[in-house]
Amino acid sequence: MQRRELKSMSADQLWNLHEALVVELNRKIADEKVRLDERLHKLCPVEEKHERHAYPKVLPKYRNPKNPAETWAGRGKQPRWLRAELRSGKKLDDFRIERLAG
Repeated sequence: MQRRELKSMSADQLWNLHEALVVELNRKIADEKVRLDERLHKLCPVEEKHERHAYPKVLPKYRNPKNPAETWAGRGKQPRWLRAELRSGKKLDDFRIERLAG
């Protein structure tokens, strides 16, 4: 397309040409990306991702005496109820759950 042909086109015709160019360029870019991805996979095969192993359930070690349903296994952040009790002067062992042997 010659420059003088563009000058003779109306704004609507130029806009339609612009939209057609954008569509065609996007199609060509997508095709090229697919082609390049195929070449990349041939050169460097992707290893299968390993699934994360499930960690075993950890039994709770500490229990809230005010609400026995609230427990903590001793891992991660301390729960709010335990932090509040520790700030009030109690010791962590005061909340330990006694396990029966056997």
